Amino acid sequence: MSTENRFFVQVGDASREINPWTHNEWLCSPDLVDAEKLLLVRANLAPMHCHPFHLHPHREEIIYVLYGRAEQWVGDEVRILSAGEMAHVPPGTVHATYNPHQEPLVFLAILSPAKLPDDLAKEVDPLDVSSEETWSSLRDGRPPCKTLA
Repeated sequence: MSTENRFFVQVGDASREINPWTHNEWLCSPDLVDAEKLLLVRANLAPMHCHPFHLHPHREEIIYVLYGRAEQWVGDEVRILSAGEMAHVPPGTVHATYNPHQEPLVFLAILSPAKLPDDLAKEVDPLDVSSEETWSSLRDGRPPCKTLA
């Protein structure tokens, strides 16, 4: 399907995926609309699950909570974000989203740019660093994380 002159993505048009961390609904990506600078995904994170410490080498990100509460990490700083709150993650910054609560967590992840030059697009993104120190022990004493993997 051509993305030329595609301006709208309705519920049935979203691209759905299950990855090791979240159930995703892609709402803005180059395969859906003619987007070069923005990616938008609605992520659904089950209770007691997480998207562990990772980074996007060449993309910045906004994480905006729609429903539930997120234990949101940016670097070694943490906040509990509720609906209507957000975190900004600069390119190359380690971050993580945990849901140590009993209710589901739904958030939007807005990343930029959507398209990377060919040489940068070959790099792993997201790059999982959750098994590396300091990230592997940063949450010691907190509820453990489950993933879908």
